[in-house]
Amino acid sequence: MSKIHVSTTLNGDAAEFLCEPTSSLLDVLRDTMGLTGSKEGCGSGDCGACTVMLDGEMVCSCLVLAPEAEGRTIATIEGVAEGSVLHPVQQKFLEHAALQCGFCTPGFIVAAKALLDRNPNPTETEVRYWLAGNLCRCTGYDKIVRAVLDAAADLRQERTPA
Repeated sequence: MSKIHVSTTLNGDAAEFLCEPTSSLLDVLRDTMGLTGSKEGCGSGDCGACTVMLDGEMVCSCLVLAPEAEGRTIATIEGVAEGSVLHPVQQKFLEHAALQCGFCTPGFIVAAKALLDRNPNPTETEVRYWLAGNLCRCTGYDKIVRAVLDAAADLRQERTPA
């Protein structure tokens, strides 16, 4: 099987890679591009640990074939922070101890950022609904929800002109 050349935008930068036609986007991100933040938890799109943004939409990267990234924009957990400055969602996850083992955390943060980009003032119910595709065995979710709501409040305050 011959490899496919893919040109894409990855975390804001032009990127290219070669992959097998059947390679998952997750495998290419981790094994070829060295971006190991996204995790494979289930391989069937049920856990959310591999969540990335593809053209502004959340996808489970374990379910996307890497060649489908041709000409598209990918954002991973590695692109959430701006340099060494954590995104408010990341900061609030730390402050609220909204992580334990950390395996699911990248998927939750990508999903939470996607929610707050679309809806800067979510209710608790909306946060819980939005994050329902992400599974965590450790935290019990309450700290995660509180972190997202607190990040939303901070982001709204940043957007409000003085």
